Amino acid sequence: MRKPDIRYWVLWLFLLGILVIVFLQVISGYNITRLLQGNRSLASEMEVQNNLRKLQNDVLIIDTDLKGAVITGNKTYLTGVENKIKALQTEAVRLNQSIAPHQRTKELKTLQLLIQEKSHFSYQILTAFEKSNNEEAALRLINTGRGKLLRDSIESAIVQLETLRQNELQTIVSSIEDTGKSARLWGLVIAIIALLAVISAFWYIVNQGRQQQKMITLLNESDKRNKEVANMKEQFLANMSHEIRTPMNAILGFTNLLRRTTLNTDQRQYVQNIHSAGENLLALVNDILDLSKIEAGMMSLEETRFSLHSLMSSVGAMFSEKIKEKDLKFTTHIDKEVPDILSGDAVRLTQILVNLLSNAVKFTEEGKVEVYVSLLTQTDEQVRIRICIKDTGIGISSQKQQTIFERFQQAETETTRRFGGTGLGLAIVKQLITLQHGTIDVKSKPGEGSEFVVELSYNIPDMAQLYAAALTEQEEAVSLQKITVLIAEDNVMNQQLITHLMKSWDIDYVLVNSGQEAVNELKKREYSLILMDIQMPEMDGYIATHVIRNEMKLSIPIIAMTAHAMAGEKEKCLQLGMNDYVSKPIKETILYNMIGRHAQQVAEVEELILEHIKLDYLEQLSGGDKTFKKQILEQFLQQAPQELSQLQTAIDTGAYDAIKQTAHSLKSTVGYMGLADELYPFLTRLEQAAPSTQTTAMNHDLAYVKAKCSAAFSEVEDLLKSAVF
Repeated sequence: MRKPDIRYWVLWLFLLGILVIVFLQVISGYNITRLLQGNRSLASEMEVQNNLRKLQNDVLIIDTDLKGAVITGNKTYLTGVENKIKALQTEAVRLNQSIAPHQRTKELKTLQLLIQEKSHFSYQILTAFEKSNNEEAALRLINTGRGKLLRDSIESAIVQLETLRQNELQTIVSSIEDTGKSARLWGLVIAIIALLAVISAFWYIVNQGRQQQKMITLLNESDKRNKEVANMKEQFLANMSHEIRTPMNAILGFTNLLRRTTLNTDQRQYVQNIHSAGENLLALVNDILDLSKIEAGMMSLEETRFSLHSLMSSVGAMFSEKIKEKDLKFTTHIDKEVPDILSGDAVRLTQILVNLLSNAVKFTEEGKVEVYVSLLTQTDEQVRIRICIKDTGIGISSQKQQTIFERFQQAETETTRRFGGTGLGLAIVKQLITLQHGTIDVKSKPGEGSEFVVELSYNIPDMAQLYAAALTEQEEAVSLQKITVLIAEDNVMNQQLITHLMKSWDIDYVLVNSGQEAVNELKKREYSLILMDIQMPEMDGYIATHVIRNEMKLSIPIIAMTAHAMAGEKEKCLQLGMNDYVSKPIKETILYNMIGRHAQQVAEVEELILEHIKLDYLEQLSGGDKTFKKQILEQFLQQAPQELSQLQTAIDTGAYDAIKQTAHSLKSTVGYMGLADELYPFLTRLEQAAPSTQTTAMNHDLAYVKAKCSAAFSEVEDLLKSAVF
């Protein structure tokens, strides 16, 4: 049972925490409201207490004023008494209003009545004293004791009310205290929950960080293991490629030689069967290696010019025998609008067409195979074409059409048994087309045949450059009989094959069994070219090339011969200083043309007699980069004459600082051409010239330098005009 994701638990806890916080906020708001209400009640109760005391004081003041006026007969005491009586009544009303209706007790009503009676009695005394001016009548009213009785009754009622209000006050205070305690408690709860939430969040973040770090570590280890597995896979495929291609080189090579001999019909058929089986096995190895290259991202596209008609004709010729054997009709139609000369990867296009046509011929027992090439779009620089390959073969069901481009997939399970194959061809085609930003589609019905539609884009080359290149290639090739080839190969069968080819081409050669023997042989004599196997005992081809280039300082062309056909193998060979690369099984025409091309370059260099300049230092500095060497030579032709002219002017004007600076710079310039040893003494004397030095001596040294440089200029110009660059 799958465990729930911890992130969902965290989400639910987060939502629950929000609900708890909202609930606590509601409780806190309720407590705060109660506190505010309690405070208002407390304030109201304090106001009632103050009103009661004020009533008591006002009653006492009114009695005192009235008695003082009556007893003394001084009306001054009566000043404001009437207003005080009115105020007393007003205060009684206000007191009644300040108490809530449900809290108005009989004591409050009694107090109200007593206040009214007391006010009325006080008015009687005031009236008797002021209007009748009868002090005795007023005194008789006072002496009745009614005023004192009313005052005492009022005080008694106020005391009773204060007692009742005091209990109410205690209730309010207790309520406020309870509310405060509740608010403090809930605040503490909120603080604890917030603290727990912060701790939980901090723990979760730290835990997630640890988990993420563990995951990163695991991913790094997994990536490291994946790289190790990929390296092991690549090494395994490389070793398997070498082990398979080495005997395949001998099988295909000797069957080619055997087919040239006189054979009877049966023997020729046997040889043809052997050769066909070898080609099939080689195709299988190539498919696996191509797929490995594509998956490793090492499959690169080359931009070369090619003729579409010629390419289609060559591809069709590959299947002519099989088509005749099955008595099929094969037609190729290219629309007139499609340009013939295109620029792109002709090798990959050939590989795509060969795979598709191979399937079409293989799965068609009768009928025809047709190829149509049409134009989709065209600009001045690019063209997009559609290639349709139709057959009348067994067809493909609609359910299988989506899977045939996957590795090791075929239309039906019995296809492998009936027709053979690995199911890699269409997977490689799909990836090669995708690599070139193209598309492929299939239309098919079982029993009615199939149609594969490919769309690809190619550049349109500049025809002027094409014609110029064609004229350049018309130069006379060097005769291979004039060169000497050193062959480093340890496999006996490959030795026999290579030596036979050398003899048939009438090439002088020497055969050695290891890289160490090749190095020793190069110390004895000079060779025009080296054919270097990669895997050899004692010293392999890589180490031997390193010794030849870096220790022996030789620039002799080296052609790598290897059964390794993994991604990056060619680039590795070229990076280590080899000049070219040919994979096994070796095709005679490819090797012959490669030897001829490098022999041509060697012959052109040898024809140039370099008496003055020496290019050893420049060769070492460039590492075989012809473009860099050409730039340095051109820079020498431009910079050296300028520095010689500047040096002559400085001598004529006696500018000794300029003489010193220019002579020092000229040392570096002539050093690139190998003239340092010969010209350094003259340039050193010029560099060290002082005002006491005679101009005649300086001009004599400069004249020698000019003469030597002039001869060097001629040789550099001849070298740049040659086909070496």
